[in-house]
Amino acid sequence: MATSRGRSSHVWLGTETGILKGVDLSKKCATNHTDISTLSRDQEICCLCWGDDDERQVVLGCRNGTVKTFDSESATFVSERDCSGGDGPFSGIALWDSALVTCRRSGLLKVWKEDESENVEVNVGAEVWRMRARADKRHVVATGGRENDLKIWDLQRPEEPIFRAKNVRNDWLDLRVAVWIRDLQFMPGTEKLVTCTAHHQVRIYDPSCPQRRPVFETTFDEYPLTAVSIMSSQNQVVIGNTHGSMAIIDLRKSKGSVSGALKGQAGSVTCIQCHPSLPLVASCGLDRYLRIHNLDTRKMYQKVYLKSRLNCLLFTSKDYLEQEAEEEQTALPKEDATNEDDLWATMEEIVECKASKKTNTKSTTVLTKKHKLSVKKAMPTVSKKNRAAN
Repeated sequence: MATSRGRSSHVWLGTETGILKGVDLSKKCATNHTDISTLSRDQEICCLCWGDDDERQVVLGCRNGTVKTFDSESATFVSERDCSGGDGPFSGIALWDSALVTCRRSGLLKVWKEDESENVEVNVGAEVWRMRARADKRHVVATGGRENDLKIWDLQRPEEPIFRAKNVRNDWLDLRVAVWIRDLQFMPGTEKLVTCTAHHQVRIYDPSCPQRRPVFETTFDEYPLTAVSIMSSQNQVVIGNTHGSMAIIDLRKSKGSVSGALKGQAGSVTCIQCHPSLPLVASCGLDRYLRIHNLDTRKMYQKVYLKSRLNCLLFTSKDYLEQEAEEEQTALPKEDATNEDDLWATMEEIVECKASKKTNTKSTTVLTKKHKLSVKKAMPTVSKKNRAAN
């Protein structure tokens, strides 16, 4: 039973209590894939990534420095690795061929290879809040954090970053603008990156052009932004903040514009991920709910309560709507032709009798006329003299 549940999960989530949860959206049910009796705060799941291209394995980084690999086919943890080094929780994990890439809050980025003597350590600066790898070039990663502006690293040549962002110009009071990147995403098929900051800014950087400052910037609301995800059209992004507000930002306009709001969140949004092919977006947060919104209608599609505070999620790329329709079709009972013939043979034939209907109609008409005559005879007659007297 556990194996089928693990294989049918469409969303994987990591919690503050260290539980890995798999959610089957077609059945609206969640499964815990962690032994609850051995849980501790040190096993808090900080980040997730896929362990293979087929999305059969989920890699999770825990606060105590261990990295575990969960196999959805067998619904078991197949490996556990001690990746201690540096301080603070994981800011991100990624896979590069057979190597594992980790980054801690203190700024230690490390490449763990099969031969430990070949491990690579890179100091990317303190207070790193997010590290992500590029999907089509796994050896290229981006980092950013508090007073640690965006940097892009090539792990094949990790001595210096291949791109180092420059802070925006001073504000209208000629004061320096603070830097605090909370989340970032590579835009598929391009060199650009999207970042969101704790100062409610959404920015786009383009390393292919000589400008190191953002080529696009807009703001949303007045609260810190915590998560960003790029929609499949790549012209819009979905963002969330600490007050539970989610919105769609259109990147095609020079200053950006809010093209829609996604309502329903009751707490800080911790992670957002858009489906690569369907118009759906998954989000989770401190209110313990997984929510699926439809990006076309802006309405909430599904909501699942998961009992624990949620830190991160992975949305599978499979089309679960089509899978759900196929399951409903296969669940319908198949009719047997022989049983159907036997059923029709046992049924009694009913013949309509038209003559009886006419007879009944005539008899009803005759009875109605006789009834009217009897009522008239029974009524007392009043003479004209009596009427005048009255």
